[in-house]
Amino acid sequence: MPELPEVESARVGLDRVARNKQIQAIEVYWPNLISTNLSIDEWQKTLIDQTIHQVSRRGKYLVFELDTHLLVSHLRMEGKYFYFLKEDIPQEKAKHTHVIFKFTDGSQLHYHDVRKFGRFELTSYKDQAAFFNSKKLGPEPTEEAFDLTEFSKALQKKSRAIKTVLLSQEQVVGLGNIYVDEVLFDSGIYPERPANSLTEKEIALLRTNIIQTIERATGLGGSTIRTYKNTLGEAGRYQDYLQVYGKQGTPCPNCGTTIEKIKVHGRGTHYCPVCQPREGNR
Repeated sequence: MPELPEVESARVGLDRVARNKQIQAIEVYWPNLISTNLSIDEWQKTLIDQTIHQVSRRGKYLVFELDTHLLVSHLRMEGKYFYFLKEDIPQEKAKHTHVIFKFTDGSQLHYHDVRKFGRFELTSYKDQAAFFNSKKLGPEPTEEAFDLTEFSKALQKKSRAIKTVLLSQEQVVGLGNIYVDEVLFDSGIYPERPANSLTEKEIALLRTNIIQTIERATGLGGSTIRTYKNTLGEAGRYQDYLQVYGKQGTPCPNCGTTIEKIKVHGRGTHYCPVCQPREGNR
């Protein structure tokens, strides 16, 4: 699943190719991708003739800022975009292309999704705060937005495994399976420890590592695991720096102990049993 660095990389590419494009037509081949109270025909008519003024992001959501509406796209597991100039448009639609945006200059943006889990939602500018509040999104993982005191208070109220809490997006947005494993390793925290068992020192270190890891991964275009590429067809490079994710059976880069893989709330989870002791370093 694309996490914040991969979504941000997609946003940069989309903003570069789609900014100031006017939508001439939209073809929808898998209506279940469209979350709307409108009919698909009405949904398409709402977007036709609107201009994409920029592409922004909130957490893992891509936001196409149009004349009168915000078109919100969630890539989920396998969603990705491909942009084609007029002269490069394929003669036949790719098998897993489910939505095509046709622009007035003849170029096209294709939404491709093997698993068909992605979603498009439409909201107005005046309703955007309520829209994202309904998603229960926490702050962005930046020094300015991600407040240590609020983070600590929230974790003290959670008895669930710290990995599960971080994956929820409620305390901080953008972390998925890859980066949660990485930040917990960097912080020396066992993934199944109850969130409310963390000390203030551990919480402060965890917050710092979340911010730094997301920043580094974003700068390298994210991690290409299996199929991920951005809108411009570029692979990420952060996978070359992963320390535990996907490294089960190999030596820990810190202590040499074999990296193990377990399930935490149904998610494959990688950790070092020495560097991330079950009871913490007290």
